[in-house]
Amino acid sequence: MATVELRFSALPEHVRTARLVAAAVARRAGVDEAVLDEVRLAVGEACSRAVGLHQSVGITAPVKVALIEEEKQFSIEVGDEAPHAVPGTSAGAAPDADVEADEDEMGLAVISGLVDDVEVSTGEHGGLIRMTWPTTPPAVALA
Repeated sequence: MATVELRFSALPEHVRTARLVAAAVARRAGVDEAVLDEVRLAVGEACSRAVGLHQSVGITAPVKVALIEEEKQFSIEVGDEAPHAVPGTSAGAAPDADVEADEDEMGLAVISGLVDDVEVSTGEHGGLIRMTWPTTPPAVALA
């Protein structure tokens, strides 16, 4: 299992770099060329979401991206350190909280539409989006 890790300041201008690196590593891992645009879009959406969450609560910690190459699959994990509401609590919701929640749900819906295998976990210490695509083994040249 090979892993490439990225950490970048929570600034929108770094999302493009994360998309480009993710697509390059996905290609090398054997993700089908036909879905590389979906990989780029999904990573861009997940990273933009993490950047927005960090900026909305003033977190200066970097956004974390792990690109994980496994035997028959390629996964990308995008992590944030923003506190997420734990179901059943509404501790001091800000006036714009509904708007932010709607944007967050829209971003997750876009990701779910692009990626067949997606897992989202959130808690009071941050969140993680794990997206997984199948890979095809490289063709073996016969001499």
